[in-house]
Amino acid sequence: MSENDSPAFDTRAVLGGERAPHPDFTPVTTPVYRAVSYAYEDMDDLDAIFAGTREGYVYSRYGNPTVRAFEQAVAALEGAEDAIACASGMAAVHLALMAAGCGAGTAVVAAQDVYGATYALLARFLPTLGVQTRFVDVANLACVQRALEEAHPKVLLFETLSNPLLKVADVPALVEMAHQVGALVVLDHTFATPYLLQPIALGVDIVVHSATKYLGGHGDVLAGVMVASAEPIARAREWMKVLGANLAPDTAYLALRGLKTLPVRMARHCANALTVARWLQGHPRIARVLYPGLPDHPQHDLAKRLFREGCFGGMVSFEIAGADQEAVFRFMEALRLVLPATSLGDVYSLTLYPAHSSHRALTPEERAAVGIGPGLVRLSVGLEDPRDIIADLEQALERI
Repeated sequence: MSENDSPAFDTRAVLGGERAPHPDFTPVTTPVYRAVSYAYEDMDDLDAIFAGTREGYVYSRYGNPTVRAFEQAVAALEGAEDAIACASGMAAVHLALMAAGCGAGTAVVAAQDVYGATYALLARFLPTLGVQTRFVDVANLACVQRALEEAHPKVLLFETLSNPLLKVADVPALVEMAHQVGALVVLDHTFATPYLLQPIALGVDIVVHSATKYLGGHGDVLAGVMVASAEPIARAREWMKVLGANLAPDTAYLALRGLKTLPVRMARHCANALTVARWLQGHPRIARVLYPGLPDHPQHDLAKRLFREGCFGGMVSFEIAGADQEAVFRFMEALRLVLPATSLGDVYSLTLYPAHSSHRALTPEERAAVGIGPGLVRLSVGLEDPRDIIADLEQALERI
């Protein structure tokens, strides 16, 4: 077809509005790029991108401009060289372990009270690939030191704030011990977020987040992100091309939008959580309250030293005195404002029963061993007025 010929109707239907000239404006907000593939006029440019010698996009599984904007934003908040986004937090954990060199014949030392799905990955799935895990109490530094010296692991994996017991990890001490035996540190930073602490500055090698939680912040995305220096991220990108656990551009757009309000939201989450934790501590039906902002928390002084001043996170766990599963279920069913939901870090206050949800993959004996009893409830304190949150908890406790 010559330049003077008008395209046929069918062709105009396909091409209309596409291949527009490059605009002379810059969008204020990062747009959603839904294209699966990208075309270049010069085939040498395309070849260079495939070779990795030039930046660019060729296929969404390899990279996407909207996803890249989210990655760069998270890396900037963490003070890291780079980041790679994933389809979920668990995809980020798995990718981080692979990028750290975990494979057949290697070992991992991990916190014994990690998130239930992480525990299942380490205890049930990775052994089928020849990776063995030794679980330890990361609050017991002598125990960690002994495990590292005996196992010589590729990775020490733990959480800044453990789920759901809210133990605070001594990040600088654990990093030093791991590096002494040549192990890399993989830190799940979901509960604390970069608002409370930037672990890369403390020597952590790889940080992972379930961006579904506080980073996205509105309960409308499922996403994960791995943050590290350039070298492990480059390895992770090669794995991602094969595994296909990449983040979709629409999800990346929502996560990036949520990330912009992280400082404002986290300040309110922390303030509300402290208010609610103090109230719970004085309630006669509550046997114990786990919150790092309370002076009787075992790592309260450590939390004050590590975290942003006056901020201890938005998560509170508490044990209803003498309660079994039936009593906890009655309590959760009686709630009117607080929502029983299997997530956290939302604008809404959410409650969860770890024994039947986040830690269901553990046997009752495994749960008891790590301190998750039948009356333990996890509360993600939202952005509502704390007086309304407390009133709802009070009326629900009265009904059991």
